[in-house]
Amino acid sequence: MTDTNANTDLNTHVNTSTDVTASTGAPYDPHAQVHLGVFFTGVGPQLIWSDPSAAPHTEIETFVQVAQLLERGLFDAFFLGEGLRVRENRGRVYDLDVAGRPDAITQLSALAAVTEKIGLVATQNTTYNYPADLARRLASLDLLSEGRAGWNVVTTDNAWTGENFRHGGWLEHERRYERAGQFVEAAKALWASWAPDAVADGPDAATTGTWARAGAIDTVEWDTELVRLRATATVPASRQGRPVLFQAGDSDGGRELAARHADVVFSANIAYEKAVAYAADLRARLARHGRTADSLRILPGAAVVLGSTEAEAQDKARWVRDEQVSGPRAIAFLEQYWGTDLSAYDPDGPLPDIEPTDSELDPSRGTISIEHRTGKAERIRKWRELAEERDLSIRELVLEVQPSQRTFVGTPSTVADEWVHYVRTRAVDGFNITPHLIPSSLADIVDTLVPELQDRGAYRTEYQGSTLREHLDLPKEG
Repeated sequence: MTDTNANTDLNTHVNTSTDVTASTGAPYDPHAQVHLGVFFTGVGPQLIWSDPSAAPHTEIETFVQVAQLLERGLFDAFFLGEGLRVRENRGRVYDLDVAGRPDAITQLSALAAVTEKIGLVATQNTTYNYPADLARRLASLDLLSEGRAGWNVVTTDNAWTGENFRHGGWLEHERRYERAGQFVEAAKALWASWAPDAVADGPDAATTGTWARAGAIDTVEWDTELVRLRATATVPASRQGRPVLFQAGDSDGGRELAARHADVVFSANIAYEKAVAYAADLRARLARHGRTADSLRILPGAAVVLGSTEAEAQDKARWVRDEQVSGPRAIAFLEQYWGTDLSAYDPDGPLPDIEPTDSELDPSRGTISIEHRTGKAERIRKWRELAEERDLSIRELVLEVQPSQRTFVGTPSTVADEWVHYVRTRAVDGFNITPHLIPSSLADIVDTLVPELQDRGAYRTEYQGSTLREHLDLPKEG
């Protein structure tokens, strides 16, 4: 990420419907369908939890309402973020966000009982979990939901998170994807360890008096440098075979993990030109691993702001951004770089007149990307120059430099046209929506944008299957 203003033009995604020449590693498809999920983070600045219309973010009624709304909108998946430690700022709970959230697998198991079709995707960490245990819990969700489970595979080298497990900082940053790859391979082996006909029935069961066929359930032994286990899976495969694997890393290691194992990539490359380049790179990697372009779906994360007119949508988008970067949030953002308490400073006043501490960026919130963990003195110098040049207050500067969610802004018709272009040129296969206001921003999509996509023949009018793999139109797991 750079220190440029990602929000200079709120409608950053110009309709490029005449540009179909760029190679995405897959042929143009005039019949391609938009796949949609929702990334419910539970925390983070994109959620405007303080608005009077916002639903409570830690109550089961909210999750049920959202999941059922998305199922009415024929979405592929409800995608839950997960955090293994409450976020902090300078050693204190970061209470400008929603502070906590339920365990993802527990939450999705509850939602499986009140939904029928929508996929249920849990973010789960490969650094601070054990493969046999996590594979069992995910397989249980997959079985109980009748084939609707997904696993968003995430990694971390974050010692701050690891302190919760008395295992802080045990894995070097560059090795986290090595463990993730070995972890996923072990989980796949466990999920494949029950033969399709493992459960005896009919005359065979009556004759042998045994519930399972002899030799039909294998014990899995795994012994690599970073993953060791000997385990027997406790449940059979679901009707989709195994949980669908999502992956979100954008580094070279993350892309390689996705190319080897992922069914869906939760990409950050949303601007059209970047999406094209990312798709081409990822599909080239798929080919090197013996996989086809259609064996993986690319669903970049995106925000959506809709209005009945372009002007209304732009005004709403400005309001959203202003709410997401409140005065206290702007101060907290700078505190991560200055390394000291800045609460006495006016967010509508000039930048702090003190120099930052010598310590590195505050690691306690666990949200800073690797690109932002070093070089803070140079970054702050550039910010001072920008603030002086443009006479910016603290809050105005943070609005300029803080990375923001990429946003589609417009009427339902214009956004639908743009999305159709994205999927039919195969830059993406759909989008994983990060909502800014629950539930109204999602209701806008379901009630106004989905019908526009359907009118263009680019979105289903009913579910064609019952599993998450079927919703995503993925090949059967071999």
